[in-house]
Amino acid sequence: MRLSIEEGEQYTETEVRIRCRKTDPELLRIVSLLQAYDRKLTGVKEGQTFLLEAADVLYIDTADKKTFLYTAKEVYETPLRLYELEERLAACDFFRATKSSIVNFNCIRSLRPDFGGRMLATMVNDEQLVISRQYVPYVKQKLGL
Repeated sequence: MRLSIEEGEQYTETEVRIRCRKTDPELLRIVSLLQAYDRKLTGVKEGQTFLLEAADVLYIDTADKKTFLYTAKEVYETPLRLYELEERLAACDFFRATKSSIVNFNCIRSLRPDFGGRMLATMVNDEQLVISRQYVPYVKQKLGL
């Protein structure tokens, strides 16, 4: 793979162009990572609405019929339902970890087995999340295990 970057005052926005003979899983992963940086989510905190980059969201959780977006330092409420976020962020390496949570795969620091076939994910902010046993096969497939 060859990578080149052109800088210049004549460019008004960033453009990514991919030229290849054939797409493969590695290339599709790169594209999904790039798309994650272009995805915006809205979160509400203290009466203000914030625009958040999807890539900055570590995980999404629901509690008491409310949905929350967790970043490394802040928590925001979102009006979107969990299934809507799951559909919107599927191409950005987010996956269902439990019935009530979605996790950003790119924000996992480490994984380890847990009781009952579950997994324990340690996020980049050292928070630990459980991955239910029904979603563990997806994680293992993603890791190539």
